[in-house]
Formats: sequence, structure tokens, C-alpha cells
Amino acid sequence: MRLKDKTAAITGAGSGIGKATAIKFAAEGARVVLLEVNEASGREAEAQIKEEGGNAEFIKLDVSDWGMVSSVFKDIGERYGGLDVLYNNASVFWGTKDAAIADLDVGVMEQIIKINLLGTMYCAKAAIPLLRLRGGGAIINTSSSCGVIGIPNCDAYSASKGGTISLTRAMAVEYGPDGIRTNCIAPAAIHTPMIYESDLNKSTFDENEFLTSKTPLRRWGLPEDVANIALFLASDEGSYINGAVIMADAGITVT
Repeated sequence: MRLKDKTAAITGAGSGIGKATAIKFAAEGARVVLLEVNEASGREAEAQIKEEGGNAEFIKLDVSDWGMVSSVFKDIGERYGGLDVLYNNASVFWGTKDAAIADLDVGVMEQIIKINLLGTMYCAKAAIPLLRLRGGGAIINTSSSCGVIGIPNCDAYSASKGGTISLTRAMAVEYGPDGIRTNCIAPAAIHTPMIYESDLNKSTFDENEFLTSKTPLRRWGLPEDVANIALFLASDEGSYINGAVIMADAGITVT
């Protein structure tokens, strides 16, 4: 019960990594606030956690809407008296819209940055006062392999994820004295619905070649692989980790 009696808010908690992490956090004793823009998937995750004996509450949230973020986190503070963990997991990858910068639609760039980078900032800004009420806590941000290496034809996504790493480091320095640890997980090749948008739906993508020649562990990652890292960072076991960027990518970025 590594998160017993702690309150954790997870964005994008209705599917993929967010849902897997919510299930794991609840199993470890946390009160989990499921922040998800898709009401159907959010309520489904809430019901599953409750059926398994966990404590969960779904709240609809569009992380790119500052007014909505501010209101939702104010409500969280009033209901729970503070917050111990924020996992900024919500992101979008629009493989059919993202592109090289010269070909990229400006509106697409702006929207991806607003969801992935500004959404992370909005939620952190709203959560920090609630973490201070508890005397500190943990913020976990989500980057990507695209944030640390050059990958063609996804320039908006790459910019948003590189920015997330820089924001994480700045926050770690700024809020470490308040007992708030800020770290970042940078996944790649995690088998979630997003992988179909980024790779598996492309006729030119050779899955066997990708796994055998470009992925040192020779397998796709699972949402649970990332959830385990998030649990470590959220728990007291990660109490001296601050400003770290943890690659969850099977070694892809070092090949």
C-alpha cells in the first residue's frame, strides 16, 4: 500500500497508460481522481476500479482549457483538502496531421502545443497550491522519445515533448524547496491506442523490422511498464528523485 491515504490526480486516465496507472495507484491505496475528456472511457475506468475495491472518482476535464482546469482543481481541493500526486499523462499524437515544419498546418501545431505542453502547465499551476497544502508531493510529467531525439514528420509533437522536459527541470528547481518533486517519464513503443496513430496504421511501417532491429528489448512496451515507473516516482521510494527524465523505451533512444 505504497500510496495509502494519498490523493492522486491523473489526466488522460480513461485509457492506455493513464488507466493502467489509475488502476495501480488505487490498488496501492490511493484515492484516484480520474481526469479525462472522454466521459465514456472515464466512467468505465472509474467503474472498473470501484469493482476491484479501489477508490476512484471521474471528473471530465479538457486539459487545454485553463478555465476548466482551474475550476476542476479548485473542486479537488475542496473535496479532498489537498493533493499528493499529479500525473500529467494526457497527450495527443496526430500522425495524420503532424508533419515536417514546412508542411505543418499552423493550427495543428498550436492545438498540439496547447494540449500537450500548455495542458501540462495548466494542471501543474492549478495543482501546486494543493500539493503545498499537504506539505509537498509529486508531479509526474509525460514526454516521449520525440522529446530527446529527432524523429521526422512529427515536429509539433516533438516540440511539445521537448518543452515538457525543459518545464519539468525548471519546476524541479523551483518547487523542490517546497517538497514538491517534479519528474518526467519519456515512453516510446508502448502498445496503446496511440501506437496505431503513430505507427501501426501506416502501410510503410514494418513491425517486425522495428522490433528486431530498432528495439533492443525486442518487444512492445505495455501500459503497466510505464505505470510501474509512475508508482515509484509517486511513492516515498522515489523521495530523492527530482528533475529526472526516465526513458521507458526499451533502449530505442540509445541505439
